[in-house]
Amino acid sequence: MSYIPAGSTAAAPWALWVSPASAGWTYAGLRALNLSGETVEFETGDEEMLVVPLSGSCVVECDGERLELQGRESVFAGVTDFAYLPIGATARVTGRGRFGLPTARATRRLPVRYGAAADVPVEVRGAGQASRQVNNFCAPEAFECDKLMAVEVLTPGGNWSSYPPHKHDTPGEGEAVLEEIYYFEGGPGYQRVYGAPGRPIDVLAEVGCGDVVLVPHGYHGPSMAAPGYDLYYLNVLAGPDEKRSMAFCDDPRHAWIRSTWQDQPVDPRVPMTAKPDGEVTA
Repeated sequence: MSYIPAGSTAAAPWALWVSPASAGWTYAGLRALNLSGETVEFETGDEEMLVVPLSGSCVVECDGERLELQGRESVFAGVTDFAYLPIGATARVTGRGRFGLPTARATRRLPVRYGAAADVPVEVRGAGQASRQVNNFCAPEAFECDKLMAVEVLTPGGNWSSYPPHKHDTPGEGEAVLEEIYYFEGGPGYQRVYGAPGRPIDVLAEVGCGDVVLVPHGYHGPSMAAPGYDLYYLNVLAGPDEKRSMAFCDDPRHAWIRSTWQDQPVDPRVPMTAKPDGEVTA
């Protein structure tokens, strides 16, 4: 099932648990924790993970390291710091708030690390009603992992993101094969996923806080923020390639949209949040 309503995969202590097995694929997963000061201990197993504060702050302990995550009030309040957890580890998270844990099956064991909010590349993409903000905190060029990639996208009310529609499902030059998860907050909004010839998939889901959409293949986008309602999503991506890449292929019917952005102003509402140094890449 590509659309996963909030709460439908809860399994204590996890408020959300999408594993590669439950998604019906091989690499990408996502968990979420809601904490009120308690400690949750878990094994990472064969998955590398991130701990990403969606709201609140926490302490992460793993492999003898103790990382304090300052976090943020909400996903719309600022860019957050985060922690990396390797495969084959025991981890403890103690805090108050809501936390996302993107995961990916991996084979290379990297050290526990802290990702500072000030080091997160913040990018403005698109123009006009396709203006949006992308926090590239775990993009390939921003943070080292074995398989895992993750970014955050903030879309002002009335705007479209993940647009033009694009896909990552065909090996070859200029396109990486990836499994992708969309986790939403804010909204209501709408998410579209549709297939290429010979590989059908058809999703048009109304999404809000805690909802998830899985993209095993096919074109995904647009992500539409209803007028008056800002939309946030966390993208988790992983695939078989040795070198991490988020390369994509636009739907040829809609690729021309990109050429129109040079003649349109960027929506003044973006960037919607900033990292501590305020730096943004156009």
